[in-house]
Amino acid sequence: MNASIISIGQELLLGDTVNTNATWIGQLLSEHGIRCSEVVTIGDDADIITRSLNRLFADNELIIMTGGLGPTHDDITKATLLRYFNDTLVRHEPTFNHVKDIFERRGMPFSVSNHAQADVLSTADVLFNKAGTAPGMWFSRENRFLAVLPGVPREMKYLMQHEVMPRVKKINGDGAAYVSHYLQLTGIGESNLSDIVIGDTSVFTSEHLTLAYLPHTHGITLRVSSYAADKVKAEDQARELVHHLKTSASEYIYSESANEELQHALVRLLNDAGKTVSVAESCTGGQLSHLITNVPGSSAVFKGGVVAYDNLVKINQLGIPAELIDSHGAVSEQVALHMAASIAALTGSDFGLSTTGVAGPGGGTPEKPVGTVWIGFWSSERHFAFRAQLYPDRLVNKERSAILAMDTLRRHLSGITSLPYARKLLDATQ
Repeated sequence: MNASIISIGQELLLGDTVNTNATWIGQLLSEHGIRCSEVVTIGDDADIITRSLNRLFADNELIIMTGGLGPTHDDITKATLLRYFNDTLVRHEPTFNHVKDIFERRGMPFSVSNHAQADVLSTADVLFNKAGTAPGMWFSRENRFLAVLPGVPREMKYLMQHEVMPRVKKINGDGAAYVSHYLQLTGIGESNLSDIVIGDTSVFTSEHLTLAYLPHTHGITLRVSSYAADKVKAEDQARELVHHLKTSASEYIYSESANEELQHALVRLLNDAGKTVSVAESCTGGQLSHLITNVPGSSAVFKGGVVAYDNLVKINQLGIPAELIDSHGAVSEQVALHMAASIAALTGSDFGLSTTGVAGPGGGTPEKPVGTVWIGFWSSERHFAFRAQLYPDRLVNKERSAILAMDTLRRHLSGITSLPYARKLLDATQ
């Protein structure tokens, strides 16, 4: 079964409300082996609603429509469907009594507009809404199905789970299955990952087996989606592609969880190893400490940090020789090396990480343009620093620098000797 989603509401187009409904519905449909081919977000406009229905009914067996079923004048979905299906309204007494009871229990007046919420199209199956006041409607037309739901997320979710999906399963059967595999990667760009590391995957993929690259702040998520008659076949179908991805991109993979971020994986690795880390930050301004301490249980592995933004803090708190800064500059290999070693010694940690760079938008020079960052690493076994050239955006540079530092330690804990972005390893000079 192919499906599409129509989200109705001017507030969605204006950005006043984020369309979380479509995301949730898409995930639910996928879990039941139903491919969602399109999400259409439109305003409260009868002509656009009509055109969208005509177009989507041509290519989809199922349409899920949300929004516009409330009691106010801007809620036009029901009136539009009335004309679209050339239908009439009838009062659904169970809904009327349900809504009336809600208002009476809350001590609120039961207005004419609220009465009208119990009116439904005569040819619709009513989707009784125990979670709210607006009933949903289910339409069947020549092996095409339309579910019309309220836009309130709690009510929509209740109706999808208790009214819509049982009907869909009856039509679609229980055999259809969807299996997804997620790989979280960092330390490489999307194009290099695709072209150089993973290569052409068309030998594996098909209409029923797809690979998606999903870039985000911490790196890239790879999602393998497999549709088949049952879960066993879906897993079998995906196995070769998943194995290829895990083999070819192994050094960049930090998690196989759908939602795990890099700092969670790092804390987990530190816990497993029984090791601790501390950080000395300049250009990241506390971002690195912030990300690590966001993880529950990080107190067991994170001893502390110093935000040495000013050079005097680097000198007085971290003990960096003033002449070292004068000779090489605060944004340098030598300072990054010293910061990492000093914070580890100061706190007694197993590992020391440091960040120093030109975050921007000002402060760059021809030798050290905006986005120049040095990451320092110290352990009893290794002491090095490497340079990365990032972006002209200050906030992005802070985030990416923190991620580079975390990935450097993640790689060390995983036994990977290469560095993020294949940077050249620079030996300690101290």
